[in-house]
Amino acid sequence: MEKPKKRSGLRAKCGMWYYAFLRYLLWFKERKVFAKRKVKENYPYIYFEHSTPLMRKLKDVDMWLQENKVENLKIAAPKLDGIILQPGEVLSYWKLIGKPTYAKGYKDGMVLKNGGFSPGVGGGLCQMSNLIFWMTIHTPLTIVERHRHGYDVFPDANRTQPFGSGATCFYPHGDLMIRNDTDTPFQLRVLVGEKELFGQWRCMEEPEFTYEIKERNHVMQSEYWGGYSRHNELYQLKYDKDGKLLHDELIVKNDALMMYEPFLEAHHES
Repeated sequence: MEKPKKRSGLRAKCGMWYYAFLRYLLWFKERKVFAKRKVKENYPYIYFEHSTPLMRKLKDVDMWLQENKVENLKIAAPKLDGIILQPGEVLSYWKLIGKPTYAKGYKDGMVLKNGGFSPGVGGGLCQMSNLIFWMTIHTPLTIVERHRHGYDVFPDANRTQPFGSGATCFYPHGDLMIRNDTDTPFQLRVLVGEKELFGQWRCMEEPEFTYEIKERNHVMQSEYWGGYSRHNELYQLKYDKDGKLLHDELIVKNDALMMYEPFLEAHHES
């Protein structure tokens, strides 16, 4: 990987304004396509469900940032909970949530940027987009847009999912968008519990298939300019009700610069 180049503040701002304009234009032009209807009652079948811990001890990160993250998630969750994704419709994460602002009650949480982190309004909402992305790749729904940080900021302490299995978000142009290419509606449920963030994709018909995510070709390597990079591929395996493998497809390829040194202990055979 090439050594990252620093852009001027003006160039970065102009780029954000330009891509924000394109995002608002897309939301306006394709407004009929985006899901907005909610249903309070649960659809009868769970296609996939998952939960993630709300609080994690991260090196050099004050816990108040995570406490504020939980408050931010509590504000955003009702915007998403119960959303129905009809066949042909698209779920836009940011279109449903809207812009996080202090006026709406959002607080400063942890925001990752340029290989580091800092407080920022609405920080921590990536935990929700990470959860939704992970659940979605275990269903027949289609990921239309997904972003990942180009930096691996923290070591794999207590990691339960493969590296690169999340979806970062930055308003408005770093969106997570999901399209329903099936012939049956899906329902998204999300809930901020006491210790965990819960999520489900539910459907009206009993699921025909199950999905598994496999990590392959994972490698950490040193770069010629002195840094380290990390790479892997995630594959989606689809099975029928009898457990027969129907397809094995590459869905995500991750490349990131590491912001820590991967010290590895040598293992000796006895």
